Formats: sequence, C-alpha cells, structure tokens
Amino acid sequence: MTTAEIAAARPEPLPAPGADRIADARARMEATGQWHDRQNMGRRWGIGCVALEITQRCNLDCTLCYLSDHSEAVKDIPLEEVFRRIDAIRAHYGPDTDIQITGGDPTLRDRAELVAIVRYARAAGLSPSLFTNGIRATRDMLEELAANGLVDVAFHVDMTQERKGYPDEASLNAVRREYIDRARGLPISVFFNTTVYDGNFAQIPGVAEFFVQHADVVRLASFQLQADTGRGTVRARQQPITIDTVAGQLRAGARAPINFDTPIAGHDECNRYALTVVADGHVHDLMDDPKVLATAFEVMHDAKFDRRHRAKTVATLIGRYLARPRALARTLPWAARKLLGMSGDLWRAGGRANKLTFFLHNFMDAENLCRQRIGACVFMVQTAEGPISMCLHNAKRDSFILQPLRVGAGEAAQWWDPLSGGLRDKAEETSAPTLTKKTARGRRRLEINHGASR
Repeated sequence: MTTAEIAAARPEPLPAPGADRIADARARMEATGQWHDRQNMGRRWGIGCVALEITQRCNLDCTLCYLSDHSEAVKDIPLEEVFRRIDAIRAHYGPDTDIQITGGDPTLRDRAELVAIVRYARAAGLSPSLFTNGIRATRDMLEELAANGLVDVAFHVDMTQERKGYPDEASLNAVRREYIDRARGLPISVFFNTTVYDGNFAQIPGVAEFFVQHADVVRLASFQLQADTGRGTVRARQQPITIDTVAGQLRAGARAPINFDTPIAGHDECNRYALTVVADGHVHDLMDDPKVLATAFEVMHDAKFDRRHRAKTVATLIGRYLARPRALARTLPWAARKLLGMSGDLWRAGGRANKLTFFLHNFMDAENLCRQRIGACVFMVQTAEGPISMCLHNAKRDSFILQPLRVGAGEAAQWWDPLSGGLRDKAEETSAPTLTKKTARGRRRLEINHGASR
C-alpha cells in the first residue's frame, strides 16, 4: 500500500441487516487467494477477534511498542463510548465474537469501569479477554473479572519490556509462574504473549519449553514477530525472523515435529498455529493429518465452545462426532493411532492430558503494508467509525486516537476532547500534543532526555 492509500483507508462500515458474516469472510479469503480446505476464516469464523482499546496508557515502556508517540497524552475514552463500541462489534460480527479488552494496559483504567466493560461485553453475547502485562492484574481482580464474564486472560511477558532484574527470558519465567499462580483454578483460560525479536530469538526454545511444562494452566502461547511500527526504540528486524524460523524454534522447545502449516487463519503470511496435547511433559501434534483436519472443520464449523470449562468443551466435541457417524468413521483410525502413540505418556500422567496451542503472528511494518494481507486480516481494532485491520490501525493510530468523539444525542450532544478529557459544544480538530517527560515514551523519551542532558 502506498502512503496515500494508507492515509485514505477507513474502517469497515456496518454490514447490511441480515448479512452473513461467515459468507462475507469467505468472500474476502477468495478475493485475496486464501480460500482452501485448511482455512478457518469463512468456515468457523466471521472474524478472528476484535481489539477494544479502553486506554492508551501503559505502565511499561517496551522497546517494541505498537502505540504511537502521542498515546500516553490521550485520556481514556468515556465509558459510554466503550459501551457503544461493544454494541458496534456485536452488530458487525454477531454473538460469540472474541473481543480483546486491551490498550495500553487496560488494568490502568478505573477498576469499577474495567469490571463494567467486561460485564457489558459478556451481556452483549461476546467473549471478552483481558490483554495485560500483568503488573496490576492481581488475583483479586481476576476473580472479580471472571465472576463478571471474563473468558480469557492473556499475559504479555518478554524482554522487550525491560523489567528490572530480569535480564533474559529464563529469568522472566519467575514472572510467568507468578501470573500462572494468580490465575490458577479460576474459570478462565490463560494465554501468554511473547514478542520475538533479535534480542530473544535464540531463547525462544526455552520459552516454548516453559509453556509445555505449564500446560496444565496455559492454554495458548502466542508469539508475535518483531515489526517496525509504533513508538518503540527497536525498529527493523536485523536477522531473518520469519514465521518459519520462529516455528522451528518452537519445535525445538517442544521437542516435537509440530505442524504449523495445516490449519490457516486468514493470510498464510500473517498467522499460523499448531494444536497440540501435552501428556507427561511430552508434546503430541493434533494437526498432522490434513484429511482429519478437513473432517474436523466439517464437523465443528458452527460449534460453540466454552473455553472456561474443559468438560463442556470435550462433551461438545464428542457429541458432534457421535451425531455424524461418517465423520467419526473417518477420524477413528487416526485417533486410535494417536492414542496408541500417547499411551505411555498417558499412563505415566494418570490419564491426564492438556491442550496447548502455539500461535504465530507476523505483523507488518507500518510503511510496508501488503494490500492482500490487509484484505485477509482476521485481527481487527474497533474504532469510533468501525473495525479496521490491526496492522493498518497501528500504521495510522493518531488519526483515530486524536479524533474528537461525539457524546450524547440530539441537541444535547457534545464532543469529547481526547487530550483534555473535557467536553465541547462542537467538534474541533485535535492537533498532535507537545510531548513532555511525562507523556513521551520510546524514541521520543530518549530524544527529550538527550536534549535535557545537553
């Protein structure tokens, strides 16, 4: 995409009443050359997930950060506007849509408001997840959020955050263990996000091994490849970090030939994932047979799973296959071979096995966006005007976060100012703020500190 095309790109409008979002997703995959028998988009999903940014503030200053230079100066959008965006996500993509409550770090928002946001999203029929660096996500907070409908918590922990006293990924396992213990036993799924960059690429096998060892709690381990976007101090990749090389590091850590090429979510240059089962610390690939996967897509295309309750998920899975004898017959030989290969591990684990998904996200550089990949995007950000591709949003974030917002209706309507947090009688264009030591992050903080030291 050219600079002009990026500047002109707008969020998606609401679909026509009664529109079939699954069919729309399939049409997008076909238009971008991504439709095939391994594609999830347009079969199970109308969209992968939608990010709902409830604050631009963060309590870390990561060397790789997708927020803009001006994010820290922006006030939290009004709760009324957050609720309106939740309603818009529901109207756009329908019930059961996965919604990432994120930021910045959402735990910096007033706790009562955060709880209200989760509760509102769940009442709207959406599946809310909390995406946080975990610093303020206490056990007590997670319990309250779970009681109000939280489905998942995703902790972001890696070396780009420069947490004091943790010089490498191995030392950060202490932080990961603490977060796992905070969430242990709660009716929510636990995810972890790890940014992969030059500084930790060689350490990724150890991170993967950690998640395998804690698969009794961790359900998904997401690895996000370094991208030149946002306000961070680390920019372009200095060595060949690709989906394939990172997948190789995960295989090394899992000590298993897990397959990242069988199922696809959206564009095959953007996302890959591997579904595994861990028993007695050993990883077993569940995506090693394309024909079995195609049958699973057929059986599960409209199934609804409750990630908070393992027993319900297993019951849904079994019920679906029992209702489809032909699909069951095609799957049983593979299942028998898989169980035979796992038998020793299952015996030593007392019959206990845990699902662990590895996910790879290859985000794009802000000035190197591919039109086809944007068209096949499965990760959207909800703006005041509607959803837009996450990579495209990050490339032009200021145009959204510095936008005055209409509050109220009719003659009583006013305009909320993103820099003051106050209300005005008319919409006025917001200029980029002057950054200070308090509001500058990443590159701009270094520039201001360097200037002050002269």
